[in-house]
Amino acid sequence: MMSDLQALYHDLIRYETELWNAIDARLRSECDFPLTWLEILRMLEHTGGCRVQDMAREFAITVGGTSKVVDRIQAAGYCGRRPNPGDGRVFEEELDLRIGSVLHHQAQQQCAATLRTLRTAGHARDAKIRTPRSAQGAPDTASR
Repeated sequence: MMSDLQALYHDLIRYETELWNAIDARLRSECDFPLTWLEILRMLEHTGGCRVQDMAREFAITVGGTSKVVDRIQAAGYCGRRPNPGDGRVFEEELDLRIGSVLHHQAQQQCAATLRTLRTAGHARDAKIRTPRSAQGAPDTASR
């Protein structure tokens, strides 16, 4: 049983990595836009602006790593820095444009549809894994 869970875990991690790489490659080829930037830009769009520290906390990554990604996004012209109105010593990132101008609505819808299809396939696989082997036509060794 444990080896089944370990195999499932490893499959999940590989699948997640492959999915990330495939979406990243497509975004880069079609929009010249890495997937790494998407969640940060979505957060900026949702909040209207926030500090690098807030982003790092939200995504459970280091402040230094977040800052490097934000610097790249800023260099590409997608966001800018403004002084924090409550504390002028601190800067907030703000979105200079809307994600829809980079990822058109149709592309966003297509990506969402693909992810729904993949989730459905994953749920079907999970259901198959949870089904006792006897129901799949194999001997049920769990009851021994």
